[in-house]
Amino acid sequence: MLVDRGAVLIDADQIVRELQEPGQPVFEAMVDHFGDGIVGDDGTLNRPAVAEIVFNDSEQLETLNGIVHPAVTEKVIERLAAVAETGEIVVQDIPLLVESGRTGFSGVIVVDVPPEVAIERLVTHRGFDEDDARARIANQASREERRAIADQVIDNSGDLAHLEAQIGPVWDWMQTLEAADPDVKRTESTASESDQ
Repeated sequence: MLVDRGAVLIDADQIVRELQEPGQPVFEAMVDHFGDGIVGDDGTLNRPAVAEIVFNDSEQLETLNGIVHPAVTEKVIERLAAVAETGEIVVQDIPLLVESGRTGFSGVIVVDVPPEVAIERLVTHRGFDEDDARARIANQASREERRAIADQVIDNSGDLAHLEAQIGPVWDWMQTLEAADPDVKRTESTASESDQ
């Protein structure tokens, strides 16, 4: 909805998926560490197999983050540089913003939903096993931690019309922000942290 209004989106999850394609260095590093069991019959990453390993073992999750996060950061920096001089509003969709500790944003928007709603959506719309959905949420920052870093909170517990009604005022607010200074570290930070 923000892109429809003119924002440029840099989606961390999409970058992760690109980096985890067969033949990419991140994919190869993951297979080297976790073994061929994380590769599906079609040669692509078997995401449920990775989830089963890392969401039940904090050391393995830390190892995965050590493989993936530096490469994602590098790609984000490249994409930010590509739009730096355009004056366009950039939205970075960062699902693990709290956990990453990243700062330096003009503002932070948290797209919020109660955990039970997030679990139901993961199971219904994305085919997750309920225990897997609960394990993923348990390994993330709490709802309270996410809301604490927010300059704006968007309630995503309703339908699309309810969501759309909140976007206009947030878009208006975003247009008042000064461009982020990448050299300044701020705890008040436009990034978007979203649940389901």
